[in-house]
Amino acid sequence: MIENLENKGPEKPKSNYKRNFLLVVFCGLIIFAQVYIGAKFFSYAQEENRANAKKENVAKELDNVETKDPVQEVKVDSSLDGKAAASGTQKTGGSSDISVEVEDTASGDSGWDNGGIAEAAVWNEPVIVKDGQEPLVVNGDVVEYAGAKNEVNALGNVEIDYKGSKLSCQSLKVDTLTKEGLAEGNVKIADKESVIEGSKVSYNFATQSGVINDAVFHSDPYFGKALKIEKVGTGQFIALNSKITTCNFDHPHYRMGAQEVNVYPKNKIQIKGAEFYVSKFPLLYIPQYNQSLKDPMMHVQVMPGSNKDWGPYMLSAWRYNLTDNVNGNLFLDYRSKLGLAEGVDLNYKNENFGKGDYKFYFTDESPSSVPDGKQKSYERYLSRWRHQWAIDEHTNFTSEFYKIKDEERKILDPNKNILKDFFFREYEKDSQPLTYALFHHSFPSASLDLLMQKNINHWFNQLDKLPELSYTLPSYQIADSMFYFENNSTLSSLSKGPDVSPTSPEKVSFTRLDTANKFSLPVKIAIFDFTPFVGSRETIYDRGLDGTSLPARTIFTAGSGLSTKFYRNFDITTRFLGMEINDLRHVISPIIDYTYNHTPTIPESDLRQIDSVDALTSSNTASFGLANKLQTKRNGMSVDLVDFRVTSAYNFSPQVSSTYKGGGGLSDLFFKLKVLPYSWLRLESDATFNNRKNSFTDVNYDLNFDLGKERSFALGQRYQLSGGNQITESFNWRLTPKWKFSTYHRFNINGGSDSTNGLQEQQYTFTRDLHCWLMDVTFRTTKNEGSTVYFMFRLKAFPETAFGFNQSYQSPESGSQSNP
Repeated sequence: MIENLENKGPEKPKSNYKRNFLLVVFCGLIIFAQVYIGAKFFSYAQEENRANAKKENVAKELDNVETKDPVQEVKVDSSLDGKAAASGTQKTGGSSDISVEVEDTASGDSGWDNGGIAEAAVWNEPVIVKDGQEPLVVNGDVVEYAGAKNEVNALGNVEIDYKGSKLSCQSLKVDTLTKEGLAEGNVKIADKESVIEGSKVSYNFATQSGVINDAVFHSDPYFGKALKIEKVGTGQFIALNSKITTCNFDHPHYRMGAQEVNVYPKNKIQIKGAEFYVSKFPLLYIPQYNQSLKDPMMHVQVMPGSNKDWGPYMLSAWRYNLTDNVNGNLFLDYRSKLGLAEGVDLNYKNENFGKGDYKFYFTDESPSSVPDGKQKSYERYLSRWRHQWAIDEHTNFTSEFYKIKDEERKILDPNKNILKDFFFREYEKDSQPLTYALFHHSFPSASLDLLMQKNINHWFNQLDKLPELSYTLPSYQIADSMFYFENNSTLSSLSKGPDVSPTSPEKVSFTRLDTANKFSLPVKIAIFDFTPFVGSRETIYDRGLDGTSLPARTIFTAGSGLSTKFYRNFDITTRFLGMEINDLRHVISPIIDYTYNHTPTIPESDLRQIDSVDALTSSNTASFGLANKLQTKRNGMSVDLVDFRVTSAYNFSPQVSSTYKGGGGLSDLFFKLKVLPYSWLRLESDATFNNRKNSFTDVNYDLNFDLGKERSFALGQRYQLSGGNQITESFNWRLTPKWKFSTYHRFNINGGSDSTNGLQEQQYTFTRDLHCWLMDVTFRTTKNEGSTVYFMFRLKAFPETAFGFNQSYQSPESGSQSNP
C-alpha cells in the first residue's frame, strides 16, 4: 500500500533514553545469539568428527575382514558399567555366507540367552552385513538385528553405502539374505549419475533396483517429478506420470509432461506421450521424444532476422535421434527475397563401418529482383557426404562427396555460389571442396595410399585422379649399416578439363609413374649432425606431347644437411613485471641444407602440363634456418617464453625456364615469433621480408588476452605490401552473472578506394542468462552489403545450434585432401 507522504507532518522524535535502552537490548540479543550459535556449531563439529572417526574405524576393520565359514556372526564388545565383553554366533543352517558384525555397543540389554546365542540385539552403532563380496554398512540412531528373521531394522538418520550408491531415510527394514529393503521417510538414493527422492522405496541392494513412490529426481541436466519411479539397475530408471525439465525452479519456465520417461543417466532420455508447456500454457504434443545427453544440440531451433540480401527471414532446425548412433537435423527456412528452402542432415556411426555425415539442402530460388529477359526461378542444391572408417589400427578409409547444382550461378551471375550464400563458414574453409575416396594402410616402416578423385563440379579447379597409388618409405636403416634409404613412388592416371589451371585448349590426360629414391649417411662430427645424400627422380609417361612414347625422365639430386644445438642455463628466479620465471634456458639451433637438382633429361616443353611434377626444372639451392628459444618452468613443466625462427634460401643461378637461366640471389626472409610472457597473454607473428625491394611484403600478428572465464580480448593484423592492411578485433566479456557482451570488428587501411577503406565489418552480441535459457541478440553490418539483426534462444543444457552466422562459429572439418 502506497501512502501520500506529502500530507504528513514531521514525526515527533523519541526520547534519547528509550532509544539508547532499546539499542543496548538489541546488541545484547545479537551477542547472545552469536555465542549460542557458535556453541552449537562447535558441538555439532565435535559430533561430526566423532562420527567420521567411527566410520574410518569401521572401514579399516572391513579391509581386514576375511571371508569365513558359512555362518551368521554377531560380535558385541561392551565395557559399559564395568561389564565384561560378550560374543556369540548363530548358524543359519543354509549355504549363504552372510555375516553381521556390530562393535562398540552402547547400552541396554544385549539380548543374549540360550547359551550366548543372539536372538535379537539393539545398538546405536553401525551394523555390517557381509555377503562375501562387498559389505553393506547400516548406520542409524537405532539399529536392531533380529537373528531369527535374518532382518536388520534401523530408525532415525539411516544411511547405507553400497556398491557406489547411498541410501538415506528415517526408517529401514533389510532382509540380510535377499538384500530386499523397505525405506520410508525422506528417502534419498544417490549415485554418481543421478539422485532420486521419494516418500517410500522398495529397494534391492544386490541388484540396485526398486520402486520409488511420489518421487523427484535429478539426472544432469534434467530435473523431474513422478508419481512412481522404477529403478532398473545402475544405468536406467523409468519415471511414470512425470514432469521433466532442465529448469530447477519449483515452478519451471518450461516443462514436459509425459506418460513415461526412460532415463539413461549421462547417456540419453526417451519420452513417450510428451506435452510441452511454457509456464502453465501447453504448446504442442509430441508422441515420442529422444534426446542424447552426449549431444549439445537443441532439438528445436528457430532464428529470425533480417539482412540486405535475404530481407526478413526465419531459419529453423528440428533435431532428430533415430537411434543412439543416428541423428541429424531437418531444415525449413524462409527468406522473403528468395523464397523457401529445405534440407536435411544426418550423422551416423557404426562400430564396424566407421562414422560419417550427409547433408542435402535445396531451394527453388525466386529472387525478388531479376533483370528483364531472365528466368524468374533457379534451382540450387548442395549434396554432401563424408565418411571415415578406421578398419583396424593400421588401415583407414576416408571419403568426401560434393555435388552442387547452381542454375543462378550458371545463368544469372557467375560469382554466385551456394556454399558462399548459405554456408559461408564452410566456404571460408574450403571454397572448392574435393570429391574423393582415400584408402590408407600403414606398414611397420612404410605406408600405402589408394586415391580416387573426381571433379564432378565443372567450375572447380581440380584434377581427376582415377586412380592414384602412392607408396611412401621414410628414412629406413639398411640392415646394420650406417646408410639410410628413402622412397616415394606414385602411379597416377590423371586428367583435367580445359578450364583447369594450367589451362589448355583441350582436355589433357595421361598415366604417369613418379618415383624418388634417396640414400643418406647421417654422421656426428664433433658437435654437428651432418647428413649427406644422393638420389634420383624417375618419371615415366605413357605418351608425350605429340602422343608418341617417351623415355623416362631422370633428375639426379644430391646435397647435405648440417645442424647443431647450443644452450645455456641461467639460475634465475624472478617475478619481474609479474612474469613467473623459474630458471631460464637459452637454446640456439642453426640449420644449413644444400640441395642440387640436375637438369631433367626431358625438358618441360616436351611434356603435357597437368601439375607441378611436370614443371620440374634444375635447381641449386642452399637454405638456412636459425631458431632461438627462451625456456622456463611453470608448474613443473617446461614452457617456451620466446620462440623466434628465421629462414631463407640462396639460389645459385636458378633455372627460371628451360630456355632461360637467371642470376643467383638470396630469396625472401621468413620470420616466425611466438611469445608467452604470462599464462593469460600470447603473441604469435609471422612476416616476409623481400630483400630485393628492401621491405616487408607480408606481416601478420595475433595478440590474445585470456583474462578469465568468459573474459577475453584478441587483436590481429594482416598486412600485404601489394594489398590491404586489415586489423581485426574480438572482445568477449561477462558483464554480470546475467549479461555477457561480445564484439567483432574488421578495419581496412589503405584499401585503395573509399569502398574498401575504413570499418568493413562490425558485430555486437548481447547474451542474457534467462536461468535455463540463453538469449542472444546480434547486430552485424558489413560495408557495401548491408546490416543483419538476428535473435537466438538456446537452452543452457544444450547450447549449440545448427546455424553458423556468428564470427566465432567453427565450421565442420573437411577431409585430408587439398586442392592441387
